[in-house]
Amino acid sequence: MGVHQRSKSLASRHSDLSDVFFQLKVLNGTEVSDARFPSFSETIRQAGFSGGRLRPTRIEIFQVNVGKLCNQSCAHCHVDAGPDRREENMSRATFEQCLDVLARYDIPTVDITGGAPELNPHFRWFVEECRRLGKHVMDRCNLTVIVSNKKYHDLPEFFAEHRVEIVSSLPHYSALRTDSQRGEGVFEDSIKALQMLNAAGYGKEGSGLKINLVYNPTGAFLPGNQASLEAEFKRQLKRKYDVDFNNLYAITNMPISRFLEYLLESGNYENYMQTLLDAFNPGAVAGVMCRNTISVSWDGYLYDCDFNQMLDLKVAGKSRLKDFDLAALENRDIVLNQHCFGCTAGAGSSCGGQVA
Repeated sequence: MGVHQRSKSLASRHSDLSDVFFQLKVLNGTEVSDARFPSFSETIRQAGFSGGRLRPTRIEIFQVNVGKLCNQSCAHCHVDAGPDRREENMSRATFEQCLDVLARYDIPTVDITGGAPELNPHFRWFVEECRRLGKHVMDRCNLTVIVSNKKYHDLPEFFAEHRVEIVSSLPHYSALRTDSQRGEGVFEDSIKALQMLNAAGYGKEGSGLKINLVYNPTGAFLPGNQASLEAEFKRQLKRKYDVDFNNLYAITNMPISRFLEYLLESGNYENYMQTLLDAFNPGAVAGVMCRNTISVSWDGYLYDCDFNQMLDLKVAGKSRLKDFDLAALENRDIVLNQHCFGCTAGAGSSCGGQVA
């Protein structure tokens, strides 16, 4: 497995931030920083959300985080994924519980994430079973996994055969800015993988095979305008590398895990949190992903979103996958905390990019 090691995981370094309770203390102003920020719940209450509560709309996306094993170890990773995270990987039995839920309920989309989800030994089987159930499947592929080992070189053809929608991070259209965030050689391998996906039909007009790129800022600032970024990425990647893609999603970096460590070590934490608060957009709250998504962890627990999952903030009520109750989940209160300001700053941010 080719490894692109930008930074070791918090867990392998036994960092204080590998403890989610410590992260929550930082976010809530009881550790490291003396800064006190208004609570997210109070902020949305003042914006007109009754009782400072947020409720789901309808669960349309079943997001499955299959584990933290990854061939990359990126500086901004909210999952703290890496080559050394082999201990948290979804089992066949938990995948089967996911399939049981998907067979029982009309949830149209399965969004597979990680780590690098393709490294889970049950990944291809799970994709095939989801497609057999008539689900639309999305895979959050880091691109480099495709070229990291010969046994993954056929992934573009596998994805095309099963009409999998690909969502892939590419911080920039330059090697320097991409590698500074994701590891040496990541940009070159990402371009190779994109060219392989294009050869399989992805991003080509009329193919129906979608590949969307994800842009995360490389520092302590908010992403720029998504439409402008998309136009520039398309122009540069086509001109320099003859690469095509469908959409670009601009996603705000969440102040958790390894990005939180960067903020603290660089002295940017308080300024970044103030930036998020100053840019709070009530109009973005309605479109955040936790309202139409349920997130499943590698060990079979339920969360409102992947960010809550990484802070171990389980859903209100029954939180085990084996107790899945769609009606109850669609009537729950979403669990909120200070990191939620990241999804509601500026034009908003979700797994599908800007929301407002």
